Amino acid sequence: MQSYNPEQALLKARREFGEHGGVVPSIERSSTFTVMHPDTMPEIFTGIKGPEQGGCFLYSRHFNPTVDVLSRYLAAMEGTQAAVCTASGMSAISCAVLQLCSSGDHIVASKTIYGGTHALFESLLPQMKINTTFVNIADLDAVKAAITPETRVIFTETMGNPTLNIADLPALSAIARSRNIKLMVDNTFSPMIFTPHSLGADVVIYSLTKYINGASDLVAGAICGDKQFVSELMGLHTGRVMLLGPTMDPRVAFDIIQRLPHLAIRMREHSRRGLAIAGMLKGMGVRVSYPGLLDHPQHALAAQMCNQGFGFGGILAMDCGDRSTAEKMMEILQNEEKFGLIAVSLGYFDTLISCSGSSTSSEITAEDQQEMGLSPGLLRIALGYTGSLDDRMGQIKRAVEKVLGKDLTPPKE
Repeated sequence: MQSYNPEQALLKARREFGEHGGVVPSIERSSTFTVMHPDTMPEIFTGIKGPEQGGCFLYSRHFNPTVDVLSRYLAAMEGTQAAVCTASGMSAISCAVLQLCSSGDHIVASKTIYGGTHALFESLLPQMKINTTFVNIADLDAVKAAITPETRVIFTETMGNPTLNIADLPALSAIARSRNIKLMVDNTFSPMIFTPHSLGADVVIYSLTKYINGASDLVAGAICGDKQFVSELMGLHTGRVMLLGPTMDPRVAFDIIQRLPHLAIRMREHSRRGLAIAGMLKGMGVRVSYPGLLDHPQHALAAQMCNQGFGFGGILAMDCGDRSTAEKMMEILQNEEKFGLIAVSLGYFDTLISCSGSSTSSEITAEDQQEMGLSPGLLRIALGYTGSLDDRMGQIKRAVEKVLGKDLTPPKE
């Protein structure tokens, strides 16, 4: 499988300069834009003209010059024809799904997805008569069996939250195309590492809040796809992004634009630390899941699909057995060892630690958590890159020995 180079693609993207020649794009904060001739406005509202069709900008809920720059950069990075930015990752998922699905339609989704996405599919969409069948996304026969004549979307995360299972995107794409349905992939955990579009995904979703922004100081999302789909999302009369209005602030777009050039550098370091720490924990007998480890169930698949040079990500899952032990581990990691912070989210320059079953996956019932392989004691550790790697390895090693030392099972030869 040929590796994509998102870093090179981003470098080759059309460079945007500031209004007066600045090396960075200008921040256009205007909510509305002047139409120079009255006969142009009806043409904009009927979709005949726009910023790239001889017209002009209309209103910042529709298109905004600064947000458009970020959208073009993201499309270049992902290898898609277009992209549209939204106010959050959840708004990106919601708008994309609602653009593809109507009342009476059906979705096949991975069991192992973010709790908020699971709640959207399980609790909210059925109120609109859009139902979802959750499956083990690694079981391709189960995926095929779940598809009905009403199915419009197969939804998965490239790297499942929080158990880190890997979806076989080329195989899922082949299934989707054979049934004339769309494959939608949330790639929030693994920008640069995987390029879902090059692996067959029709729509790629991001919570830009995480790795792509990288500073845990804003909330944003993106939908990447072909021009027709993005045009439909932004249609004045039926576009879900246009009508539901999850508008990205241009100042948010500007901040993310400034951080895109060093995304590749950050991802390499997150991954370097992820492999080193996961390997150490594995050697200590800790139950750890990390796609870069040879014993990960989908390691070979991840290695086949990933873009060379970016590693396997900066997130690992460490199973402490039960919630009480997990909370004790977090207490020591944050308040004694200063290894990281007890907080949800990921992609920050400091390490963020959470017990997924009682936090980011708490919308999922205990029975469903058990079925998806989510232990109540599983810690999702999103590794940062502050401090030296040796110091960080020493900190987590001491914490593990203190909390789990008596219970560790030596690794099998």
